[in-house]
Amino acid sequence: MFKNIFFIIFSLLSLSCSKNAEFQFNGSDISQANLNPSFELLSHTGEIRKNTDFRGSVVAIFFGFTHCPDICPTTMQELKYIRESLGKQGDDLQVLFITLDPERDGQSLLSSYVPSFDKSFIGLTGSQEDIDSVASQYKIFHMKVGDGDSYTIDHSSGIYLIDKVGKIRVRHPYGSEVENIIKDIQYLTSI
Repeated sequence: MFKNIFFIIFSLLSLSCSKNAEFQFNGSDISQANLNPSFELLSHTGEIRKNTDFRGSVVAIFFGFTHCPDICPTTMQELKYIRESLGKQGDDLQVLFITLDPERDGQSLLSSYVPSFDKSFIGLTGSQEDIDSVASQYKIFHMKVGDGDSYTIDHSSGIYLIDKVGKIRVRHPYGSEVENIIKDIQYLTSI
């Protein structure tokens, strides 16, 4: 009798452990990339925010700029859809928009742009040096193109997913299937 109970308990524990061990991220698994970015940036609400402030939540980070005509607003809209699609799990997701254009994207502009997608989203800015440092830590390419007020920013784009303890786990490039991003976030909120 005790042997059977022990066997059942052992089997259930093995299955639950193997479930986590067998999960394959849908995006690029960068858990082993040894990236350990840190930042201290100004939020759109005027607070200084550090990457460590978001421990306990799954974090989705997107680098962009408010004058972006296509990729940035599309990605932000997708992140809104993702958060809504997660239902209650969406409460465990914090979306961060880090500007690559601090020259134009100050606190005031970010405070109207970022919450227009979702009031829980946080926009972050800083000095050009701060932004360059953070972008470099995340391996984000960005370059100002053009002169005067009509310049644009060429940049690599994708969504980084960080787990609840602050470790970068996954990168989804622009154009990834939204359902795949949702599955990865669901997994990260469950562990």
